[in-house]
Amino acid sequence: MDRIDFIAELRWRDLFFQCTEGVDRALASASASGYCGFDPTAPSLHVGSLVQIMGLVHLQRAGHRPVALVGGGTGLIGDPSGKANERPLADRDLVEANAAAIGKQLERFLDFSGPAGARLRNNLDWLLPLPAVDFLRDTGKHFSVNAMLAKESVKARLDTGISFTEFAYMLLQAYDFQELYRREGVTLQTGGSDQWGNITLGVELLRRSLGVEAHGVTLPLVTRADGSKFGKTEGGNVWLDPGLTSPYKMYQFWINTDDRDAGRYLRMFTLLGREEIEALERSLAEHPESREVQAALALDVSGRVHGEDAARAARAASQTLFDRHADPRNLSPAVIAVLRDEIPFRRIAPVRVADALGTGDGTRLSVVDALVETGLAKSKGDARRQVQQGAVSVNGRRLGAEEHFVAITEAVAGGYFLIRRGARELALVELSAP
Repeated sequence: MDRIDFIAELRWRDLFFQCTEGVDRALASASASGYCGFDPTAPSLHVGSLVQIMGLVHLQRAGHRPVALVGGGTGLIGDPSGKANERPLADRDLVEANAAAIGKQLERFLDFSGPAGARLRNNLDWLLPLPAVDFLRDTGKHFSVNAMLAKESVKARLDTGISFTEFAYMLLQAYDFQELYRREGVTLQTGGSDQWGNITLGVELLRRSLGVEAHGVTLPLVTRADGSKFGKTEGGNVWLDPGLTSPYKMYQFWINTDDRDAGRYLRMFTLLGREEIEALERSLAEHPESREVQAALALDVSGRVHGEDAARAARAASQTLFDRHADPRNLSPAVIAVLRDEIPFRRIAPVRVADALGTGDGTRLSVVDALVETGLAKSKGDARRQVQQGAVSVNGRRLGAEEHFVAITEAVAGGYFLIRRGARELALVELSAP
């Protein structure tokens, strides 16, 4: 792959917001090391973090070395940026556990292999043993309180109040920049647009304390076309940890992207090329009902976050649930596993059904029992009415008006029945041992 121009790549992907003067020249002259910090006050990053992650991804694609800094030390303090009130101090053991988990998530996006690979650092390593007097003498002397009060993150809090602890956060972040220069040769910091004040403080510290030319680049804070906050759903944050947000729910988050946002999100959150993205955008304009852009977006991002196998299983589960024409007879064990977690699931005992002559004709699934036990029907009478009205299908086959039992030979994936009532209500049943 040809080396890309980092700033130009950010611009056409709508990932550029602001930069220090001369950053293009500095990055064009030689390979550089740049870092971005991640807050470990939660056990996982969320999709809002993907903007900053993709910034590091493109930095690496441009031939530079990304450094992902997990704030195990600054996480104990709390960044006041964008916060209306003082954050509660975090427990140290919890922050360390969160930092380790976040490091694992970043490995899905960045190549950490080889001497030129990405680096993962934790600022707890140098902030914890840092003597307070040395920090105040060597770092604090370079900054005036007046300049610090002028920073947006502080000005926004002057009316409600800000503690000295959070007031000093920006100095710790500037110190991180200096320490990463000493340890890793880092001369570039990236971050969200709300971090501009903190980033430029670090640039100034390197210039004043070491005489080093350093730079900063900020990426935009993303909002939806309707003005709502990106990355939030009715259930809260969409996390990158599959234990907090399943691969299926991750896929659903992206597949439900508004048409007005879909093309922009393709540029921001995938590595698809310009020509392919522009072709998909034309498809969106001409045939929005196909949702081809959303499908490409959902598969690409879900695959990067959770792996291609999990993303494909999530896609197949989504198609099974929302496309009434999808054939469930070839469902794989991976898709069944997704469905078991996402829709009502029950194990029920099979029944023996006698024919008109009184002889047993085999083991069956009682559809009436299945509808009641999965909550698709309120009672057996309600279940029978639903079947009689033609509202029930099992494994894609609509049942006859009096068809209350289904042969076990119709089971899929070794013993499962996907039951659909109407267009949107579904459940999964597995037969227990007779």
